[in-house]
Amino acid sequence: EKVKDSMRVLLPVLLNKSHESYDKIRAILLYIFSTNGTTQENLDKLIQNVQIESDSDMIRNWKYLDVPVISSFASQQHKYPRRDRSSEETFQLSRWTPVIKDVMEDAIENKLDSKDWPYASRCPPTWNGSGAV
Repeated sequence: EKVKDSMRVLLPVLLNKSHESYDKIRAILLYIFSTNGTTQENLDKLIQNVQIESDSDMIRNWKYLDVPVISSFASQQHKYPRRDRSSEETFQLSRWTPVIKDVMEDAIENKLDSKDWPYASRCPPTWNGSGAV
């Protein structure tokens, strides 16, 4: 069941004194991952209220792994277009297809935008698709 108001679920966990600071950091990171980032103001309030200022770099450094810790309008514009996979056969436990599958299929089919993927080489025009380049 999808959580409608994740902040309402998150706050009691963060304000509970019996939880360690690392568990609270994990909870904040799960919130950030599930909402695809948060605002700078919201993140600052969370860190101050939970009193984890000394460990706040553990949260902020995820930006170096291209995780949108701070959401912005620009990061929403460059979202990779997803393929429609509703007609594909799935396993009983699989519900989600990662973006990397779409990217790899586009790379194989030579459909990657060179502006977004400057280091992905173009296949030669005589390539017949029989093997990787």
